[in-house]
Amino acid sequence: MVVLNVVIILAILQAAIVLPFLPEQWKDTALALTIRSALIALLLLVPVLIVIRETQRASVRGTAVQLSRSQYPDLYETAENFAATLGLRRPPEIYLTNGNGALNAFAAQATGHDYVVLSNELFVNLYNDNSAGLRFILGHEMGHIRLHHVSLWYQIAVAYSERIPLLGPALSRLREYSCDRHGAYLSPTGTTGLVLLASGRYTENEVNVNELLLQGQMLGGFWVGLAQLPMSHPFTVRRLERLFRVGLFTAVPPTAGPPA
Repeated sequence: MVVLNVVIILAILQAAIVLPFLPEQWKDTALALTIRSALIALLLLVPVLIVIRETQRASVRGTAVQLSRSQYPDLYETAENFAATLGLRRPPEIYLTNGNGALNAFAAQATGHDYVVLSNELFVNLYNDNSAGLRFILGHEMGHIRLHHVSLWYQIAVAYSERIPLLGPALSRLREYSCDRHGAYLSPTGTTGLVLLASGRYTENEVNVNELLLQGQMLGGFWVGLAQLPMSHPFTVRRLERLFRVGLFTAVPPTAGPPA
């Protein structure tokens, strides 16, 4: 993907160099306009990325709760321990935000700062009774930081190639699989972190994980592959099944019985 990105950038530069030497009738065509626009976008790429990265962190700082030694200290300490285990150059800032109903988390970076944002809806479901699941989610996001998925140079390196239909989503899915392995390594009993994403809020303890694993093993065929092609994330049951297959998730939690 990086090589492809370099090829695209070189093609834009080569076309821009050649453009002034084209016959006059070519200089006002749609192709010439496309080349000029691509060159301008290339020149603005780094400044625009920097502005986006800096303003995103500023927005998070202004709208979310930052964890500390006195603000959810147990999870803050977990994040520090994970950072040491993964060999991160600096512990990421951890923020808790209102996700407006979304079960979501993401990792990002600004100048001199790595950070992870957890949605309240994801947090509240896992914090008290399913802390291993929350640790899996946290470890997954910190995996993005360790693998440099949030770094400026990486975003520049794949800025063009990841926007190619089908190829870009495929790269994104590979990133998610890699970060799942980080999460499971750090929290090998954190299956509820993925079960929650599959079944929804307040249900993760009622799901029979063994049956869900069997569902993942049977997930295949042409239509499944076709449905997956445009998606940025792998199917959740497939992510769960793969972590058990490679031995990173090592135990299936007991399944609660139906309510009386």
